[in-house]
Amino acid sequence: MLTQSKIQTMNGAKLVINTLKDLGVDTIFGYPGGVVLELYDELYKQKDIKHILVRHEQSATHAAEGYARTTGKCGVVLVTSGPGATNTITGITNAYLDGYPLIVIAGQVFKNLIGKDAFQEANICEMTKTCTKKVFQISDIKNLQSTFFEAFKIANSGKKGPVVIDITKDVFSQNAEYNANINVKETVIGIDNISVSRIADLINNSKKPVIITGGGVNHSQACEELQYFINSTNIPVVSTMMGLGAYNQQDEHYLGMIGIFGNNSANSLLKKSDLIISLGARFNDRISCMFDAEDLSSKLIQIDINEKEISRVIKPIESIICDIKDILPILMTSVNADFSDWLRQAQDFRLLNKIPKKNSNMIHSFEIIRTLDKITQNKDVIFTSEVGQHQLWAIQNLHLNPDRKILLSGGAGTMGFGLPAAIGAAIANPKRPVVCITGDGSFQMSLHELATCKDYNLNIKILILNNGYLGMVRQLQQNKCEGRYSQTKISNPDFVTLAQSYGIKSSEVHSSTDIENALNKAFSTDETYIIDFKTEPYETL
Repeated sequence: MLTQSKIQTMNGAKLVINTLKDLGVDTIFGYPGGVVLELYDELYKQKDIKHILVRHEQSATHAAEGYARTTGKCGVVLVTSGPGATNTITGITNAYLDGYPLIVIAGQVFKNLIGKDAFQEANICEMTKTCTKKVFQISDIKNLQSTFFEAFKIANSGKKGPVVIDITKDVFSQNAEYNANINVKETVIGIDNISVSRIADLINNSKKPVIITGGGVNHSQACEELQYFINSTNIPVVSTMMGLGAYNQQDEHYLGMIGIFGNNSANSLLKKSDLIISLGARFNDRISCMFDAEDLSSKLIQIDINEKEISRVIKPIESIICDIKDILPILMTSVNADFSDWLRQAQDFRLLNKIPKKNSNMIHSFEIIRTLDKITQNKDVIFTSEVGQHQLWAIQNLHLNPDRKILLSGGAGTMGFGLPAAIGAAIANPKRPVVCITGDGSFQMSLHELATCKDYNLNIKILILNNGYLGMVRQLQQNKCEGRYSQTKISNPDFVTLAQSYGIKSSEVHSSTDIENALNKAFSTDETYIIDFKTEPYETL
């Protein structure tokens, strides 16, 4: 509980900043405006919270999410009213679908002007109700502190996610007493021992079980508990895209990623299994489309912290609502079977995996990622990716583990996510290089953030897999539209010249023989570095 020796009276702007400090906030990503002028003035007067000035409000939300993903803390965003607030909606949606905690503080017009189409007025509360865990509007200072504490609690509890706090301009100049003794009671999720016993019995009586690691394992920070459980049972493991890195992919128990762009080994293993233990996986359409729903339902155990996920897509034979980190140690004491024989059989499924091949003398994207994987094996790196073919080449060719993860836009599939997410990760982890894997299409969604990279001297390596197309859509057109490439061939700036205009070092690579040298050169500096790889336009996944 927080303590305070004497009562202080202060204006709303200072009250916001002090409350954020009490909540452990040390970084804000934002963009100023007239309505939040007083807040920015208070930020200027203090040194405990640093503000990262981005070049677009959507980037602020993605950067805050990158910060949240790599610290386990709430990412905090500060924007002005109207377009400042509405520009955050894509980033809010991204965090909501993938389950990462954000607090988005938006200024609002004066209380007496709401609903009168005042300058830069927008009803951000109604707009974000469907893509947030909760929306608050504060129009009276007496509710300010308690609302912030409640908002942080909501963002960080259960399945985490974004919360919007919309504050009318009146509040910043109103005065109130600062309360240093606010205490918000945490919600504790218990574990149903009867359900645990039934789950343990199902596992002990199965012959061919498989574990799916979903994003919930990463959210729960249960990677170590998962490792112990698998070592004690020898159950094969597969992953969803959001669960990548939760388990060491170079371990013999790991059989790959499931889903439409997953590994044949993982998809086949799931079909041949007699029991599926799902740990925090959502079974979205990119997974469920590969399997028979009735078959999955007949053998599914669903473990999730979010009650709404249970039976939402696939009805399980058994389920439990709990924190994965809490249940795995309990299961380990209850499951006494050893599935070594099944694990040995499962290794044969690896033979089903597709081996990528070159179809021209040009650089192929899988070559870049495999070389990147090789030269970073002994580096403490964080990977991020945009959305498109490059994302899938990245996750298919990088070897990930709990200490070597990639930040992805999963549910929303947001182009323009990767670079600002890399910025957030780099701000949070200044001693670790961050690698942003992007395509020429996605990169142009957020290339203005090169200014942010330069301003804060961030150690980010931006690898552009430049094929001159919106490659994922082009591939779909090749397969489904008989090669009618409608609006997918794109023009690009000279990325090397663009980098120079920002004062950022860069290089252009045309030959496979130069990939490793270019990557080594990028990693030889602690500054932002761009490599423009000219890749085969018709390479497909």
